[in-house]
Amino acid sequence: MRRKPNILITGTPGVGKSKLCEELIRSGLDMEWIEVGQVAKQCNCYSGYDKELECHILNEDKVLDELESRMEEGGKIIDYHGCDFFPERWFDVVFVLRTNNTLLYDRLEKRGYSTKKLQNNVECEIFQTLLEEAMESYDNNIVHELRNETYADMERNITQIGAWVNQWIKDNVNK
Repeated sequence: MRRKPNILITGTPGVGKSKLCEELIRSGLDMEWIEVGQVAKQCNCYSGYDKELECHILNEDKVLDELESRMEEGGKIIDYHGCDFFPERWFDVVFVLRTNNTLLYDRLEKRGYSTKKLQNNVECEIFQTLLEEAMESYDNNIVHELRNETYADMERNITQIGAWVNQWIKDNVNK
């Protein structure tokens, strides 16, 4: 039996997934943060390169193979901008971060995204693509939408996720 939950933090690039994960760990949450993009880079989990969007194409099967045994242990926070290829059984909760489109545009522009890539990502946020993907991929009872625009939002999200983890441990381990 796992002693800690597994969490998925997802959302459009630029909504603050990595910053939130970094702050969760810094706040003392005793879990392992796994950035899927870093795993893909370290293990060469790519099936090609998309020249138009200027990014690697993820080999999802290879990523799943890399993460499978680690997920069984529990205590993982997975950080990625997609979610429909992860097995539902891996996660106890899914948090979808959302942000204002103007703020998102500014964040992605600062990253140097091409016009096409910037437009695609802002449209994903406008049309709630990642939220819908999460709702279609997981039990709706475990999917939660979190605003992540300001420092106050970040603090509230850290508190909420920390409280959720503590409650999960109380309900599933400390019986």
